[in-house]
Amino acid sequence: MEQANPDAGDPNTSDSNGMGAWAQDGGRINGKFVEVTADRITHRFVSRGEISFSIQVNGNAFRGTASAIFYDAEGRKSRGPVVATMEGQRVVP
Repeated sequence: MEQANPDAGDPNTSDSNGMGAWAQDGGRINGKFVEVTADRITHRFVSRGEISFSIQVNGNAFRGTASAIFYDAEGRKSRGPVVATMEGQRVVP
């Protein structure tokens, strides 16, 4: 997976890029991605977020959990873990 935030987003954290991977483990899909953020003015590295998730897919629906931990430029934990429950349904026209 690859993710990027456009400049038109949050003016404080729009300069970010994320990459990650996922793998099937039995009936679950587990993954993790890392997002790095730069200062919009200096373009210097500001922080890193590590987001892990695990979902169960059932037909056109999924349920799962995610957890995120954020670190400052020196590698110190600045926030988290932030946890979330996820649920989704495929949109079919």
